[in-house]
Formats: sequence, C-alpha cells, structure tokens
Amino acid sequence: MHIRPARSVDAKALKILDEVAHNQPSRQAYIDRAVESKQCFVALDDSRPVGYAVLSYQFYDNGWVDLLYVGRDSRRRGIGVTLLAHLAQNCTTPKLFASTNQSNKPMQALLEKAGFESSGVIHNLDAGDPELVYSKLLDRDAV
Repeated sequence: MHIRPARSVDAKALKILDEVAHNQPSRQAYIDRAVESKQCFVALDDSRPVGYAVLSYQFYDNGWVDLLYVGRDSRRRGIGVTLLAHLAQNCTTPKLFASTNQSNKPMQALLEKAGFESSGVIHNLDAGDPELVYSKLLDRDAV
C-alpha cells in the first residue's frame, strides 16, 4: 500500500469508493474541495484507491482528521491506522484531533489503536448520538 496526496484525477475514483458520496452531492463537493485544497491523502493498493483521509487545521488551529474513509472491501487490513499515521506524520501542529459518533465503535477502536486518547464529548450534533473527541500528542516537547 502507498499513500500520497490526492490529485485532481483521483476525485472521481474517491467518489466511487465512498458509498456516502453515491447519494450525497454535498459529500461529492466536499471531496472535490479537499482534493483541490491539497488536504486529502489517498491510500492506493496496486494504484487503486482503497481509502482516503483529509487533514485540516480548523479545530482551534490544530491538526484535525476531517474525514477518514476506507472502502468496504478493504476494511480490517490496516489501511485506516496507516492513513492516521500518515496524517500524524504530515501534521504541522503538535496535536492532532479527531472525532466520531458514540455509536461508531469501529472508528473508536481505530483511533485508540492509532494512539489517540479521549478528549471530550460534544452533545447535540446528531440527536441521541454524542460526538466523541480524541487527540494525539505528536510532539510532547512543543505542548
């Protein structure tokens, strides 16, 4: 597997890979913006996209895992943890944050496996399903 910055030619393949994008024009537009802004990284297996992640700095000027998606047929193969490690390596701030719904147990396990720890809870984003916030210290001397 190889991870690299997504290119404009990757956007179409990412929209096909991402099942949410099939029915959500807003997700398709999001992918286009993430690729265009060079915040998107794509995981390739034999030059075929199998996952992607978006790194932004919108969370109090810290690194933020804006989105991580692994194709259904490629899950449970270490792609998610590898993408998170790649984002951590490329993050320019000493802390990297991420979040997921309380109901999303696989993502919680992935974040913990990648060395993230619980940082808090945000209520009222999704009714009845709080958002769990995670953080990872990347450079303990800079904090």
